[in-house]
Amino acid sequence: MITTMTAATTPVTIRPERLRDIEAREALLDAAFGAARFAKNSQRLRDGRLPADGLSFVACAGTRVIGTVRLWPVLCGPHHPALLLGPMAVDAAWRGRGVGAALIGRALGEARRRGHRAVVLVGDAPYYGRFGFSSDKTGALRMPGAHEPHRLLALTFTPGALDGARGAIVPAGQPALAPVPGAAPQPRRKAA
Repeated sequence: MITTMTAATTPVTIRPERLRDIEAREALLDAAFGAARFAKNSQRLRDGRLPADGLSFVACAGTRVIGTVRLWPVLCGPHHPALLLGPMAVDAAWRGRGVGAALIGRALGEARRRGHRAVVLVGDAPYYGRFGFSSDKTGALRMPGAHEPHRLLALTFTPGALDGARGAIVPAGQPALAPVPGAAPQPRRKAA
């Protein structure tokens, strides 16, 4: 399904990501976050994994990719499946026009439609709060590495989906069988 919105006077299409979008997506993420994106704790949950099936979207102005968002399977503690939202980025020239909100809305709507019960992310509560995210259910959860607990947010589609969730958030879902475009560069091992 393709969603169309208008940002200013230019139509913007939000659609599922395609293989041909990878190069543009990676360039957009590089411009938005730089190489530091590979050092983020959230990236540890994505490394070597595939995003959740059918939950990667791009926003396009014409044929140009101007926004991206992906969702990834995780476990919040040992018994609470969820999705991790991110990274989400919008081209600098298109920020402030509702493209990011439309991408998030589309991704969350599709996740709910597919029967997922909860979504977590690391981000700013004032921005993500408008979508229903809060830190109410994340106090006993921890990300890989150091993180700011007030920035670990969750949204539940199903009441009780994260009740009692505690411990580490860990990757779940399908491992990538080949290198994933945009994955953190793997350190080279010395020959023995």
